[in-house]
Amino acid sequence: MRILLVEDEDRLARNVALVLQEAASFAVDIAPDGEDGLHLARTNPYDMIILDLMLPKIDGLQVLRTLRSEGQRVPVLILTARDATEDVVRGLDLGCDDYLTKPFEMAELLARCRALIRRSYGRPDPIIRAGGLEIDPRHRTVRQSGVDHVLPAMEYRLLEFMAMRAGEVVSKEDILDHLYDFDAERFSNVIEVYICSLRKRFGAELIQTLRSQGYRLPENAP
Repeated sequence: MRILLVEDEDRLARNVALVLQEAASFAVDIAPDGEDGLHLARTNPYDMIILDLMLPKIDGLQVLRTLRSEGQRVPVLILTARDATEDVVRGLDLGCDDYLTKPFEMAELLARCRALIRRSYGRPDPIIRAGGLEIDPRHRTVRQSGVDHVLPAMEYRLLEFMAMRAGEVVSKEDILDHLYDFDAERFSNVIEVYICSLRKRFGAELIQTLRSQGYRLPENAP
């Protein structure tokens, strides 16, 4: 999963990004102002946006208003020091999906991110079930036939994304866009390597290859 964090406090942004990367295995892009955030949101496929309100150049509410007016449906969590009821109401009325005030607990932010992303993919259950697997995003574990597996970060990230879209054909380009942040190096055969490793661990039929189209993780066990 890939998140855009629009936050002008550099230290806070780096700390939040680190927790999102290490605790939840998210890819994270950071925008230091509203103008950069709006540009990144328009040009990259994010699974959610964490948006401050008091931003340089373009304030957060204007960023939100613009994205919604352009038809962007990506979940947006406002993360701000503005805690007045009218600010919360205004953010929700303009189209944000959740509102969290500073200071905050990282565990709560993580839980809200997981919930928003699950719901955006139509999977409200905290356990993602697909392809005969039970994936627990909270603990980053995968259960098959009663056995729990802990995967390397990128393999887990790929499997979680495929499970969110179970039953769909997902292109290699789409997978790359959701696995990596803006600055990461991308290698042409890396997806094939991860899929091969997942098949060895969970069974050769786990992820189907559709020539010239992409990959599919079935909803039910193969």
